[in-house]
Amino acid sequence: MISAKTKLRPTILIGVIAIAMGSGCLASAQTKLPNPVLVLVDTEFYQANGKNFARYRYEVHNRDAYPDSLFAAAPALEPCGSNTNASRTWVDFYDMRGKRLYGFCALRSHNDLEGIWFGLEADVVPPSWVYIELTDRQTGTKYKSNLADTTL
Repeated sequence: MISAKTKLRPTILIGVIAIAMGSGCLASAQTKLPNPVLVLVDTEFYQANGKNFARYRYEVHNRDAYPDSLFAAAPALEPCGSNTNASRTWVDFYDMRGKRLYGFCALRSHNDLEGIWFGLEADVVPPSWVYIELTDRQTGTKYKSNLADTTL
């Protein structure tokens, strides 16, 4: 006589094998991306609304490692203010203590990582170091950069 436990064992084993094979396929389909390498390229001084500002311009040195699909419009995800076609991946600047300085929510290509920046009033001392986080809102994955200097 075959018990109910004996009948379940092959079914459970087949299910475990199917899950293991499926997650293996998923892992190979989602390649691990490197963390961004943030580099200061320029500091620009400008005036707006009667105030003087400094814009700290950066690029992600290894931006070619990020597929453009990460920056596609994602209308099914949360909007960025009134922008209902915000990109799938948002980029945020932080000071070395983790205080958010500025962000981008509408980059359309990995090439746009060449022109990212944050600004401060010209008389404000900038933090010594900053970093960025790329947040893939579709998968919840975050990519954190190195600490980058704010002086050339």
